[in-house]
Amino acid sequence: MYKVDLNCDMGESFGLYELGNDEEMMQYITSANIACGFHGGDPQVMRKSVKLAKEHDVKIGAHPGFPDLIGFGRRRMDATLSEVKDYVTYQMGALREFAKVYGVNLQHCKPHGALYMMGQENEDIATIILEAIADVDSDIIVFAMNHSAFVEAEKKVGIRVAREVYSDREHTKTGSIVLTRTGDVIEDYEEKADRVVRMVKEGKVLAHTGEDVSLKAETICIHADTPGATTLAKSIVQAFKKEDIEITPVNKVINR
Repeated sequence: MYKVDLNCDMGESFGLYELGNDEEMMQYITSANIACGFHGGDPQVMRKSVKLAKEHDVKIGAHPGFPDLIGFGRRRMDATLSEVKDYVTYQMGALREFAKVYGVNLQHCKPHGALYMMGQENEDIATIILEAIADVDSDIIVFAMNHSAFVEAEKKVGIRVAREVYSDREHTKTGSIVLTRTGDVIEDYEEKADRVVRMVKEGKVLAHTGEDVSLKAETICIHADTPGATTLAKSIVQAFKKEDIEITPVNKVINR
């Protein structure tokens, strides 16, 4: 049987501003990437998200980004490596304390938005992010896209990296994704689900430019702010059942 983790970026509401349908999404996923206050989320949202994840037996992970509430963390910042490291440490620490309140541990960490993309492209940034995470807990698993600088830095830092693919974004010929400010409008949910099945079983995806790209799918992301995210999640779960693909937390998927 094939095994794969299904993750979702969530906990990104802030104050009076609500984003995503976190409660409904929790019934479909196995790992929750919870915003830590810099690009979205606030203390009350963080607490609520951790509590909700525990109630649904969903593993939690930190989702740290640049301090950019206005741009939702999707604008690139000219930060020093030292600043990047401290941003990650600070946000992980905040979420870890809420996790302690509910007796759970951080399973993983997935950088957000522009911070994530810059780490994919630059080995120095990738390394400093991995070092920050390892300093907090070297058992934490890091989510990163295939063929990225994070993967190259994995052995150097001595921390596990799970290869991530996307259900609701277009992939590039390098295995990265096309980063958008808002989620794509999905017209054919079955087609998206079939594409994810192919990534898991065949290790291939059709890039937005028409090339077939090889990749490894250990965890699959659905953005909570993508229009129709819950419908997409339901379609993926149904497709996986038909194809004998087990959805399980990422710590049970990777064995290195």
